[in-house]
Amino acid sequence: MRDAQKNQRKLGPLVLIGGAEDRTGEARVLWEFVRLAGGAKGRLVVVTVASEEPVESGLAYLTAFRRLGVKDVHQLDVPDRAHATAPPAAAHLDAATGVFFTGGDQLRITNLLGGTPLDAALHRRRAEGVVIGGTSAGAAMMSGTMIVGGANEGAPRAGAVEVGPGMDLLRGVMVDQHFTRRGRTGRLLAALARYPHLLGVGIDEDTALIADGAEFRVVGSGAVTVLDLGTALASNALELTAGQHLGICDVRMHVLPEGYRFRLTDRTPLPPAADRAHARAAGNDAGVRRSEGR
Repeated sequence: MRDAQKNQRKLGPLVLIGGAEDRTGEARVLWEFVRLAGGAKGRLVVVTVASEEPVESGLAYLTAFRRLGVKDVHQLDVPDRAHATAPPAAAHLDAATGVFFTGGDQLRITNLLGGTPLDAALHRRRAEGVVIGGTSAGAAMMSGTMIVGGANEGAPRAGAVEVGPGMDLLRGVMVDQHFTRRGRTGRLLAALARYPHLLGVGIDEDTALIADGAEFRVVGSGAVTVLDLGTALASNALELTAGQHLGICDVRMHVLPEGYRFRLTDRTPLPPAADRAHARAAGNDAGVRRSEGR
């Protein structure tokens, strides 16, 4: 029975940050990660594998998390695959309540961690309820198919975006970051034209997508843009050579600021008004049941 209950345990939440989040002020986005990981009593591991300057990158987040009240926070640097396969690296995650990936280059994350014991430990600990967060490259790597690079263009072009396998933490979704500031709508559309079964998610700076179960919610000063090609009626993606303009018809787009949620199972946006209506309906139903009980 205990084994069955363990297998049914809910996966830990994912906190995907679009980059350039506030670390010295109110730090609402980082605080949400801290809150989910246990608040001041949390045990955090900051993974700097994406960065070519791990000391500086690690110190910035160690300082930020300690300023938010977390005393137990440590850095894990992974300079090569030998470190990722050594037992001490995976052991760093055993007591953690939250694991946070800094920005840098997402290819460093997948190349140095993919298939290693540290990779396996990351997925195992998430299955045990640990919160995993990441900013910029640390957010991009969470999808199964990730954007590796590409030009920030207004209009999507064939071959303008390079994609590759991610760490497969958030399935069915392709993530892009620094979204509005760097004008990446065309880039994300170009990537989705090759993988229309995926949901495209563009996360603004100082903004987080928090995925928990079958839904995600938005926290921060920007927005999350969702692009859905599942209902697209026409695309010329198979007819083009590199550099030619893509044509895609009937793309669905949602822009979700803080307070909005999105249901991944049926690709449905959930505005705050929908929550209020649901709460009112639930309250009315409760009132009817109380009346009937009398």
